Amino acid sequence: MKNIDSITVDIIENAIKNVKEEMDVTLFRSAMSPVIREQHDCFPMITDRDGKMVVGNFGSHIPEVINQFPEGINEGDVIFLSDPYSCGGSISHINDWMVIIPIFHEKQLVGYSSMFGHVIDVGGPVPSSMPVTAQTIYGEGVRFPPVKLFEEGKLNKAIISIIKTNTRTPVENYSDLMAIVASCRTAEKRVQEICDRFGKEVYFEALDALLDRTNVMMRQLIQNFLPEKPVSFEDYIDDDGLGNGPYKMKLTIWREGDNAYFDWEGTDKQSPGPINYYLSDNMFKMFIGSFLISVFDPAINFNDGFYDVLHIKTPEGSLMRPKQPAALGCRTHALSRLFDVLSGALSINTPENSPAAGYGTSPYFIYSGYDDEEKYFNLMEVMYGGLPGRPIGDGLDGHSWWPAFVNIPTEYLETYYPLLVNYYRTGKDSGGAGLHRGGNCNEKLYTCLATGTVSIHDDRSTLQPWGINGGEPGSSSSKMLIKKDGTKIPLASKVDNVEVERGDQILFITGGSGGWGDPLERDPEKVQLEVARGLVSAEKAYESYGVVVNTETSELDTAATLSLRERLKNTRDPLEAFNFGKREEIIKS
Repeated sequence: MKNIDSITVDIIENAIKNVKEEMDVTLFRSAMSPVIREQHDCFPMITDRDGKMVVGNFGSHIPEVINQFPEGINEGDVIFLSDPYSCGGSISHINDWMVIIPIFHEKQLVGYSSMFGHVIDVGGPVPSSMPVTAQTIYGEGVRFPPVKLFEEGKLNKAIISIIKTNTRTPVENYSDLMAIVASCRTAEKRVQEICDRFGKEVYFEALDALLDRTNVMMRQLIQNFLPEKPVSFEDYIDDDGLGNGPYKMKLTIWREGDNAYFDWEGTDKQSPGPINYYLSDNMFKMFIGSFLISVFDPAINFNDGFYDVLHIKTPEGSLMRPKQPAALGCRTHALSRLFDVLSGALSINTPENSPAAGYGTSPYFIYSGYDDEEKYFNLMEVMYGGLPGRPIGDGLDGHSWWPAFVNIPTEYLETYYPLLVNYYRTGKDSGGAGLHRGGNCNEKLYTCLATGTVSIHDDRSTLQPWGINGGEPGSSSSKMLIKKDGTKIPLASKVDNVEVERGDQILFITGGSGGWGDPLERDPEKVQLEVARGLVSAEKAYESYGVVVNTETSELDTAATLSLRERLKNTRDPLEAFNFGKREEIIKS
């Protein structure tokens, strides 16, 4: 029976939440690669002494990793790893470098701090180490099983030597790694201070209470929003970069009392190419919890307390549980699409309560070579797209599917890399029409100022983000190489080693997102405003929204709009709960 009062629990909860934020700040101020420093591709975590996440952004992997050290873990140890197969997929590819630090207070273990971040390059055949043609993880780059980077406070210099020797970006990688260590040490110090203030036993009771609180609230959420009868939903990844595909992701969900069940049976087998995603049960539980909490009750504290009420089945050898040594470098297509599939399954019975599909991937633009001073450069930029129309409003234009990620400022890109950003804008008409419009895509035009190579990772180039509850699907993605003589060469959504010369351009267009609800019910004045702002064309306003806007003055013709909408309502086909665009035709072809 816990004796701790709720006020003390709340104080400690907010204290460790602030510690998590301080971990981020420490890393952002110390790292060198723009993916971490500017775009914030990193994930912190603080756990209890059993390794259960109490605050953080990813599922706990601690017990599985710690058990790989039969000699035990001591104060001053710092664990480093980058192998997804060694930590149950808590990191999803070998560019994710993870650090774990045990936290001791007065010689007693009180928890762990952990952080992982995406480093630019870890060797392998192509810059940035995510070859789209890889068929095993051995062909992607150098990976590290769990090792002690520091042992009782002493740095293992051999590991640093191996790291620096096997990357195209040794300075950045070393700096990023030490920044991640500093971030975890920040948490170590702050947790020790909390234990000094409240005492270890009170700290332990507070963490248990936080986990219990989340468990109770998640049970209520499951009973309120998940169906008792099993429902299934499927979505697809276009291809694997090797000419295979599309690949089906199928999820069935149901509840039994206050426990929830999620079954990936029916998902396609693992791919020869690198789009496989090694999804551990705990990692998927984290994603489920993240989605349910953010959609239905954001007040719930996000931690590992609800894991025992979620039950997962994932077939071995499938796209979502590939067998080692399957390639994993392009796993973000499945990782991101997972949320569309989960959302679709939850909306089968009540599409009016769920969002449509987003751009559903994590697009990468990679540009490398030597500048005019013969200095090597290697840029990797994470791109964004449209977030879906929702029951509460429009989707966001050109936004990351992971809320903490941000853009690399154009000034940063043009200062540190030989390129110009000619424009960076939202794509007109790319968001699916609806009562609540889907978010528009991003369109970015780069001019290369040095000879080099470009790699591209993207998806949704053929299969559109679906609309829901009468909403229309969003637009597909596309890429174009524009040679300096004006020749235009379409590029695949997954391609490596595209040779560019000084003056060549790359047009990178991401996917849009699906709309929510009947477009003919959208406020005509909103449509008029979006036409004036360049978000929606006058033609799209007329055809999809039934809104007549004067193309010269951008004024709304109210009478013509009422007449057009009445005619469209009487002549159109019945609205569908899900609008997949031309998906069935593409799958059959």
